[in-house]
Amino acid sequence: MDSYAGYVLRVNLTTKEVKREPLRRDWARDFIGGKGLGYRYLCEDVDPLVDPLSPANEIIFMTGPLSATLVPCTGKCEVITKSPATGTILNCAIGGSLANQLKFAGYDALIITGKAPSPVYLRIKDDDVSFVDAKGLWGKGCHETEEAIRSSEGPFTVACIGPGGENLVPMACITSEFYRQAGRGGVGAVMGSKNLKAIAVSGTGYIGVDDMPGFLDLVYRKMKEETLTDANLWAYTDGTSVLVEASQAAGILPTRNFQDGTFEGFEGISARAVKGARVHKKACFGCPLGCGNYISSKGVFVEGPEYETLALAGSNCGIGDLSAVARFNALCDDLGIDTISAGNTAAFAMELAQRGIADLGLRFGEVDSYLEVPSLIAYRKGIGEDLALGVRHLSSKYGGRKFAMEVKGLEFPGYEPRGSWGMSLAYATSDRGACHMRAWPVADEAYGSLDPFTFEGKAQLVIDGQHRNAVKFSSIVCDFWAISLESLAEILSKALSREMSADDLILTGERIWNLGRLFNVACGMRRKDDTGPDRIFEEPLKTGSAASRMIPREGFEAALSEYYRLRGWDEDGVPTREKVESLGLGELRLGG
Repeated sequence: MDSYAGYVLRVNLTTKEVKREPLRRDWARDFIGGKGLGYRYLCEDVDPLVDPLSPANEIIFMTGPLSATLVPCTGKCEVITKSPATGTILNCAIGGSLANQLKFAGYDALIITGKAPSPVYLRIKDDDVSFVDAKGLWGKGCHETEEAIRSSEGPFTVACIGPGGENLVPMACITSEFYRQAGRGGVGAVMGSKNLKAIAVSGTGYIGVDDMPGFLDLVYRKMKEETLTDANLWAYTDGTSVLVEASQAAGILPTRNFQDGTFEGFEGISARAVKGARVHKKACFGCPLGCGNYISSKGVFVEGPEYETLALAGSNCGIGDLSAVARFNALCDDLGIDTISAGNTAAFAMELAQRGIADLGLRFGEVDSYLEVPSLIAYRKGIGEDLALGVRHLSSKYGGRKFAMEVKGLEFPGYEPRGSWGMSLAYATSDRGACHMRAWPVADEAYGSLDPFTFEGKAQLVIDGQHRNAVKFSSIVCDFWAISLESLAEILSKALSREMSADDLILTGERIWNLGRLFNVACGMRRKDDTGPDRIFEEPLKTGSAASRMIPREGFEAALSEYYRLRGWDEDGVPTREKVESLGLGELRLGG
């Protein structure tokens, strides 16, 4: 016995066919679960050239071997698809209890394809799977939708889309438990394209392992010695808002569309401000850290805002009022919109106006028009038709490509790379576009002791982070737990009843990363796509610890070439045949 449920649930919305099939154990051995196993199923089933919003695209809800166990910080569910925002392979995580309910219902994964003829939600109660008419929910926000389904069905875990997903907005997200999102890359639009308003899951099973007493003893020891420690408890005491002050001090807090790295109004959106408004804490299933902060500020009640929202929808828009950012956050949550992309898009439009290029009615620091942005985007009303398509589209239509802060069509996270050069390489090489969840060298650079203004050693640093996080997100371990690969291997060995080492996990991470790259190469991605906006190479920062700094383009290109060499890819970023075969991917046939 191991900690997999042992089955995958396949649902075709077009034909209403429901199929329960055994988990591919050979794939699970090579890719673990979560991100990695989801990538393997997607690569098997989906043509890389598929239209992301067509019925042929899949959306996969994937658990991991540690989901629904007592291992701390394992409450997330990975969502895998082809992104309508970037055209790349995509995974993002949603916290709460969705993954655990899927496992308790008997499934390691839910794979959905096709398109329902009219809006439905999918109801899963153990082996009872049904399609429920959702025409009455179509057009409603995420909060009202979840309340309505839970009122009808009882204590189910619900993941749903709002108007953003229904209107196929490429930055639409999936919301669960009101305030938890699978946020980036347009996963909500993929659900919307399938006329799938929600999934509702309730399971009554259990997950066991061969040596349950030994497993529980190990879990308790790891929780006591390696989870509830100073290295992790910041998540409970402060949450991610603590990074506002850290970024301000390091000169990397995005300000007015990344024109600078410090913000004069940072104190209004700082951890101190968030803690002052905090009224409650929240944790995902089985998590002792409880990073979630419920705040109440000037009539707004919301979980958050997290650092990324405080940075991209706060300082990046010239907004230093916590209540305004919280309201923006709450609107995005209910409408089903990614706050990172929405904040970036608003900031870009603000700079267009500042420079006299185009006036979309938005100005840095003007709260009233700023708070209209989520609704305009979600309903694609007026200027929202353009805003909904993101920064790349806006810059192509109106101009401003030099300061369009995106990679592969995905807008920047909250770390100014001119003050952390390794982050520029991490953004450029991320499989889903600009992302801080693949590698986070800023922790070692701007927040740590490594020189942030050199590329020396950064290619390997980024690669190591990408492998480590690929394994964590395949095991389903939250990035907020600073667990070593040695400890993770020890836990997985007990859970899966087979010996695993840190070296085994590093190899698995490399395999997963190369699999994602092969999919993206088949989509047409090459070196030309692994870059950044001209601003970071041509405009120095103005203030703070990174003042006068910009990234030398020649140095960046040399680091990118080093990254490719270390990975065993050619100069255009294509994995070599030798590398592919060494990772056991030689027989892979994308899209079946």
